[in-house]
Amino acid sequence: MKKILIIFSLILFTSFSYSQSFKQVKIDSLVSVALPPTYITKDTLNQRIFSANASFGYVVVIREPNSKTAIPLKKEKDLNKVFKDYANGIMKLSGGTVENKRDTTVGTLKGLAFNLRTDNGDGSVQYRKFLLLYTHDVTYTFEYYYDEMRAALTKDEVKTYFSSIKLSPELQRNDQYLMTASIGSSFFNAPKIMMCIGAGIIIVITIGMAVRRKKRVDDEDITD
Repeated sequence: MKKILIIFSLILFTSFSYSQSFKQVKIDSLVSVALPPTYITKDTLNQRIFSANASFGYVVVIREPNSKTAIPLKKEKDLNKVFKDYANGIMKLSGGTVENKRDTTVGTLKGLAFNLRTDNGDGSVQYRKFLLLYTHDVTYTFEYYYDEMRAALTKDEVKTYFSSIKLSPELQRNDQYLMTASIGSSFFNAPKIMMCIGAGIIIVITIGMAVRRKKRVDDEDITD
């Protein structure tokens, strides 16, 4: 009976537009993403939330300004801690399990992607795909919800949604944390190493020529 219901559900959802038309929507002046045209917006608790029913799931975008008193992150490890705390917080609030957690990039920004699996105990399993982008001023959360039985149908829609995230060129890695390159990593890179080696060779050759010239002059003085 359960298999019949799953098959019926798949057929039912296939009757909808498989590639529902998404349109690019500005989340703010720096970030945009493609959403179904039926999306709605809601401002609450200093957050702006965009949400819509997609063909096989449900999409949500949350724009949340960071606290004015928050200290700017200094290093990449501080950003990684923000990502870790966020994923752990979602897991605790939902009672679900975080899966396939991984770093990603959108434009020049580093992001965190992961899946959240929740099971209400009656055999119905839901998934939420997350992509988190953090900047000094704002945290952006992109989500796609779907039931496990629709997983095979969501692939194209998920790809359309997450790959459509666009960032302004104004957003750079130093909008996430201040120290985008250590002294070591900025100094010990291939072009500079080659320049240093070349300069060293020139110095050695110059010194060698000077020594040989001085020796020749000394030899001439002795013969005279």
